[in-house]
Amino acid sequence: MRYCIPIKKSAMKENIFNKHTGIGLLALIVWGRLCASANAAETKFNCAVTADYFSKYIWRGQNLNDRSVFQPSLAVSTHGFTGTIWGNLDLTSKNDNPVEFTEFDYSLDYSAHIPDVNTVGFSIGALYYDFPNTHSPPTMEVYAGLNFDLPLTPYIRLYRDVEDINGNYVQFGIGHIIKKIAEVSKTCYCGLQLGSSIGYGSSRYNDGYFDSNHSNMNDWMLFVAFPVCVDLWTIKPSVNYSSMLSDSIRRATDKSDNLRFGVGLSRNF
Repeated sequence: MRYCIPIKKSAMKENIFNKHTGIGLLALIVWGRLCASANAAETKFNCAVTADYFSKYIWRGQNLNDRSVFQPSLAVSTHGFTGTIWGNLDLTSKNDNPVEFTEFDYSLDYSAHIPDVNTVGFSIGALYYDFPNTHSPPTMEVYAGLNFDLPLTPYIRLYRDVEDINGNYVQFGIGHIIKKIAEVSKTCYCGLQLGSSIGYGSSRYNDGYFDSNHSNMNDWMLFVAFPVCVDLWTIKPSVNYSSMLSDSIRRATDKSDNLRFGVGLSRNF
């Protein structure tokens, strides 16, 4: 399972190209080749490639790495289904993993609108987490959520760990997007993205991650991003602030309040 920072990031002395890392990299390459082949054959596939740099790795308020990370991803979508491979590469030796992949996530999602209710959408899916170069065993979550075509586009999503924890994490969020706040040309412009979320953990979830046997509001997050579109590419600088909320969880986390900066490069094709 995914642990808090003192446990999760204790590293095994393995080469970056060990079995788990190699499998993750191979999956990224194969996914990309499938995407390219699908578009060459003019099938109805949409693909997205993203490469993000962040000053910290924060997950649900937990500071998993207080220094620089690189997080690439590749997603392929068709007929409402989206398969995604995501990775985290530690760029320093902060967690005894000098320039090594410490996580690969594999997800499958299905999203659509509820029939005859065009203002309400839903998502269901599964996430498999693998942690090469660490002592953390893999784990898996399933999830379901609703999103609403209302001002601030509110959403709610329930995650259920189906491995060791068997606990629930619920996330509530809102956001707003302004496509263009400044324009150089029709193919070069800057937008604005704002978002905030709050997370709630069940007693079993909090016991598994924080040794706290109480259900609590766990974490709060706020972010702002300025995506800059240049032809088919998007460059997205962002600022993100997160904070753990309950006292018992704050005592169990290494750093409970975090400000991080990032910049991403992405392309859809």
